[in-house]
Amino acid sequence: MSNDRVTPESRVDYHWFTPITTRWHDNDLYGHVNNVTYYAFFDSVANRFLIEEGGLDIHHGQTIGLVVNSGCNYFAPLAFPESLHGGLRVNRLGTSSVEYGIAIFRDGENRAAAQGHFVHVFVDRHTRKSCPIPESVRSALARLMAQA
Repeated sequence: MSNDRVTPESRVDYHWFTPITTRWHDNDLYGHVNNVTYYAFFDSVANRFLIEEGGLDIHHGQTIGLVVNSGCNYFAPLAFPESLHGGLRVNRLGTSSVEYGIAIFRDGENRAAAQGHFVHVFVDRHTRKSCPIPESVRSALARLMAQA
């Protein structure tokens, strides 16, 4: 295990944002958003971008994205009712895969309450074999490339 401590990033580290509204059932018995819910937030942020900005047809398109890896670091508790924003960037863009950097921000706050990564591999809907990222999606993802 590494001794490197992960610190919360800020909004300037992300290139696209979408609102997220917490729901009553997001809270767990401890009174805050349960850790598994953050992964649902990540999934929603990435897929919303793919649909709205990249034109991905999740219902009928030949190509779909499957999650093969994800991770999250938590910095501050969130709870219902809160308005949040999901921030998105692209850490790595390959031929058939993309690694997103994703963070969840409390409305009005600059530091991430949680941040992590999410990897999609694009596959043929029917064979589930990897295939190149569709050009419209690739073009949209390229606009979100993280600065080195």
